[in-house]
Amino acid sequence: MSFELITLLIVAGVVGLCIGSFLNVVIHRLPRMLEQGWRVQCAELSGEATPPAARYDLIVPRSRCPACGHRIGALENIPVISYLFLRGHCRACNAPISARYPIVEMLTAALTVAAIVRFGATPAGIAASVFLWTLLALTFIDFDTQLLPDNVTLPLLWAGLFANIYGAVPSVTLRDAVIGAIAGYLVLWVIYWAFKLIRGKEGMGYGDFKLLAALGAWLGWQMLPLIVLLSSVVGAAIGISLVVFKGRNHQIPLAFGPYLAIAGGIALFFGRPLVALYLPG
Repeated sequence: MSFELITLLIVAGVVGLCIGSFLNVVIHRLPRMLEQGWRVQCAELSGEATPPAARYDLIVPRSRCPACGHRIGALENIPVISYLFLRGHCRACNAPISARYPIVEMLTAALTVAAIVRFGATPAGIAASVFLWTLLALTFIDFDTQLLPDNVTLPLLWAGLFANIYGAVPSVTLRDAVIGAIAGYLVLWVIYWAFKLIRGKEGMGYGDFKLLAALGAWLGWQMLPLIVLLSSVVGAAIGISLVVFKGRNHQIPLAFGPYLAIAGGIALFFGRPLVALYLPG
């Protein structure tokens, strides 16, 4: 392995750690931002007078300890290193810090390095990294809230079409991407209504339609059968594991978005040879 390649992968890893730190903010704050916006809209529709809310977005206010309100300084916010240095506890009150923060940072770094190894330091590598970062954020948001925000899924869909306009996704044409976006939405839309007519209840949310449409826009319609199959397998494996090892009630619904996102990531790296098994040539 050359010195230039090692340097490139180190840079990719560091960039991934920094992006992962930002994704932690997105995962935590975006659902709360949406909830705040919905409350304001409901108040306006009902004619209630509400005092102006303090600014709350992805930048303001500064990150604080949820237990004591201690403002997190720059040296306490270095990806992974700060968590290890603080031994997973707040410096001010010694409250435990969730291990999810360094996990998300390390996952983002690993996915970024994998994208650069697979596609190189090219537009394709950058596009793949952005795609994976977004899927990672959606995975944790949906796992926490069973919500796939339009603020993320729709830009992901349009970004996929944009990337394929400029050929940033190998082996995917713009035609394949457009058909993939349409078919991705319709596949789950049909399943949703069939399940609702048969069982009389909803089996998934509309966010799942939009996420699969986004995956189709990035990876092309040929990947959709594989993604649906992989997401079902991953979902079954995780669901059974939660019931067996965590004692989770199997009647409690599980978010389907994380499994779609994981399947989309697998398809990005390994989809072409697998698709060739059912679409030769």
